[in-house]
Amino acid sequence: MTKFLLAVHVLAAIITIGPVTVAASMFPAAARRALAAPGGAGALTEVRTLHRICRVYAVIAVVVPVFGLATARSLRVLTSPWLLTSIALTAAAAAVLAALVLPRQAAALAGLDGLHGDTGARATADVQRAIGQLGMYTGVFNLLWATVTVLMIVRPGSTTGA
Repeated sequence: MTKFLLAVHVLAAIITIGPVTVAASMFPAAARRALAAPGGAGALTEVRTLHRICRVYAVIAVVVPVFGLATARSLRVLTSPWLLTSIALTAAAAAVLAALVLPRQAAALAGLDGLHGDTGARATADVQRAIGQLGMYTGVFNLLWATVTVLMIVRPGSTTGA
């Protein structure tokens, strides 16, 4: 049963968190392209699609910690420091995504939608600022996930010798 739980945990992480990190990383550049070409439907469609990927996969990614905790319980490592650190970093990554990345993506998208009728310098500057902040928060989100991934592979005190 432990192998099944671990397999589902790893597959869920790859299938759900991978697309969120990639789409979130692509969003600022796509938003800048859409900002540079006001009225360009293709660029705006790309930004909308990336935001939708982030939202949908973020919800589905809840299975990752659920199966991770089940796996840890099965392995009897729930109190291991590396796991507790991973849990804290996972919670931080989820908080960054939910509180900082997704809302700023929505704001940037709304700003880009609003620019179709308004090409004023102030509106453009507001969207540029939101996109810049979004790049920073996305980087923090990705760094947190990279750290969790390394902890899951290295697992201090592991008996695998890896």
